[in-house]
Amino acid sequence: MKKLMAFSVGAAMVAFTALANAGSVQMTAPTGAVVLTVNGNIHNTNTEGAAVFDMAMLKALPATTFSTTTIWTEGVGQFTGVQLSDLIKAVAAEGFTLKATAINDYTIEIPMSDAIDGGPILAYEIDGKEMSVRKKGPLWIVYPYDLDNRYQSETIYSRSIWQLSSIEVQQ
Repeated sequence: MKKLMAFSVGAAMVAFTALANAGSVQMTAPTGAVVLTVNGNIHNTNTEGAAVFDMAMLKALPATTFSTTTIWTEGVGQFTGVQLSDLIKAVAAEGFTLKATAINDYTIEIPMSDAIDGGPILAYEIDGKEMSVRKKGPLWIVYPYDLDNRYQSETIYSRSIWQLSSIEVQQ
């Protein structure tokens, strides 16, 4: 698995002390369109009770790229995005369940135990290109399905929510 680091001067402030997870941290505000809202039991916020991210802020977090097949796409795709575990660290989340919601209000619960290194990512690129809403974007939770047979189940497929817009951290 290839790990990539992508930082810009202003957006690097997001990865900052939030990754150190040392208590409550006020994150910088997004300057672009908000693509993800994380709320619930989190300690690092940039708006009342939530952490909102534009694409630049997500891309400022450590990026992970892996190749895998999916049941929704043709052939092997190369997916790039933020590991769910890194997002959880960035917002200093505590809980047992992540309630993920898509633009169309599809909602699924993901156990916090899925947020591990080498696990799912919030993909923002497929084959080096950002994903439009028509192409399951701008964010899609993608597991490395080909890496482990445990990731090839109806349960995991149901957690692979595309057009992701929010995550609520629940106890």
